[in-house]
Amino acid sequence: MECNLADLFEAAVDAYPEREYLVANGERRTYAEMEARANRLAHHLAAQGIGPGDHVGIYSYNSVEWVETAWAVFKLRAVWININYRYVKEELRYLLTNADLKALVHQREFSPLVADLLPDLPQLSHVIVVNDGTDAPHPSPDSVDYEDALAAQSPERDFGPRSGDDIYILYTGGTTGMPKGVVWRHEDVFYALGGGTDPITNTRIEDPGTMVDKGAGGPLTFLPVAPLMHGATQWAVMGQSFVGSKIVLVAKFDPHQVWNLVETEKVNSVMITGDAMGKPLIESLSDEGTHHDLSTLFAVVSSAALFSAPVKDEFFAHLPDIMITDAVGSSEGGNNGMTVVTPGHTAMKSGPTVHLLGQTVVFDEDLHEVEPGSGVVGKIARSGDIPQGYYNDPKKTAEVFLTVRGTRYVMPGDYATVEADGSITLLGRGSIVINSGGEKIFPEEVESAVRSHPDVMDAIVCGAPDERWGQTVAAIIQPRVGHDAPNLDSIQEHCRSTIAGYKLPRRLHVVETIERSPSGKPDYTWATAIVNATDAATSAP
Repeated sequence: MECNLADLFEAAVDAYPEREYLVANGERRTYAEMEARANRLAHHLAAQGIGPGDHVGIYSYNSVEWVETAWAVFKLRAVWININYRYVKEELRYLLTNADLKALVHQREFSPLVADLLPDLPQLSHVIVVNDGTDAPHPSPDSVDYEDALAAQSPERDFGPRSGDDIYILYTGGTTGMPKGVVWRHEDVFYALGGGTDPITNTRIEDPGTMVDKGAGGPLTFLPVAPLMHGATQWAVMGQSFVGSKIVLVAKFDPHQVWNLVETEKVNSVMITGDAMGKPLIESLSDEGTHHDLSTLFAVVSSAALFSAPVKDEFFAHLPDIMITDAVGSSEGGNNGMTVVTPGHTAMKSGPTVHLLGQTVVFDEDLHEVEPGSGVVGKIARSGDIPQGYYNDPKKTAEVFLTVRGTRYVMPGDYATVEADGSITLLGRGSIVINSGGEKIFPEEVESAVRSHPDVMDAIVCGAPDERWGQTVAAIIQPRVGHDAPNLDSIQEHCRSTIAGYKLPRRLHVVETIERSPSGKPDYTWATAIVNATDAATSAP
């Protein structure tokens, strides 16, 4: 069997056709129902000239249509393009132009913005509109209603053979800058992100056809909380699809809705993106009048963002029998490492400490592997199953994909140290490191300390201009509801026990709400703008 993502899904359909596959916004699909509807949409797209290598955008909140579109596109050997639904007009124009879309499937709510951009997108020849209860007019006279498109086509699977060389592109906004399309072969991304490498034994699965056998004992129910436009949720859905699991989706993050779904759908595992989701989730369990039966839940997985030690401790306090897993990875590097966290775990130095997966190493400035226990800060690099590069961006590709002593690596800029036992501790992305008088300060480490303050609900840390040191540490905080905002002295005093003095925040900004991406990642561009624009920030020497 080829390492092709559509082939892997179809194997699960054939093995478990009547199993419930997807629950989203009150709608349900079995594996067979998902297959039939995806086939119908694939036939419609093919009739519009969409074929191997063509790019089809998906612009929607989490929904059954998002997933149906994804499988339909892959069945044709075409390429789906994930679109951030929070982008404003110019950001959206950049992505749609950069991605060379030939077709677009979008939620009706977004019709006005799509209509504004269509005149500038001559390659975009076909638009399908998913009804969502809004009444916005279709963006063009020849756009097609989603359900009408499906109704006119066959549900049969009659597509040609596919290949592990077919392409998957993941657009990532990262922490700064415009989005970039990471170009993967299906085979490489299956082993890097799709379950093809066993995280326990760190071995590759020799026959991808055996993936479906993992579900023979019965399905697990998995709830990834982040949006499908985010890579972590895409791979939660696809990886669980290959083994016959049931997947539950939420359109937008709401803590009580998540716990209600855990109870009613008997969810076994929840995937979050760090504190931004973990903290409101666990604290909502203490809300007055709240009671949820969470007896089926046995695992919480965090990926893609900081999941601090204090928040993990709160999870264990409320749910003492759960297993918490921390994962480290990126859109470019796949799953670099993971670890199971236990109660009484060692407080994090910055990000999580994980055991390495795949062919992952940490390089120093001279591109030599960092010695375990040396304390040297290096960059995470991975060889083997890695992407081809960035779509339409040869310059960025040359910067991030390097050949070292004859081996090709991807090194997107994540800093880490190597512990004495060979595990790594993630420090953060180099593009947001604060340089204060020559000292490198990783915002994630300071954020973890600030967020553990009893009066702080959320925090982002970034660099602020400083005449003496070049940059100094600025903290932006969102106070906890019902608490007075702490002052800078209080923040500094609280943080002294966990971080060195030179890393302490020297400026403090208080906001009503911390801006984050829908996946929970910090918006450092927003944070920097807040710091630069605020003249009344509190300062300390």
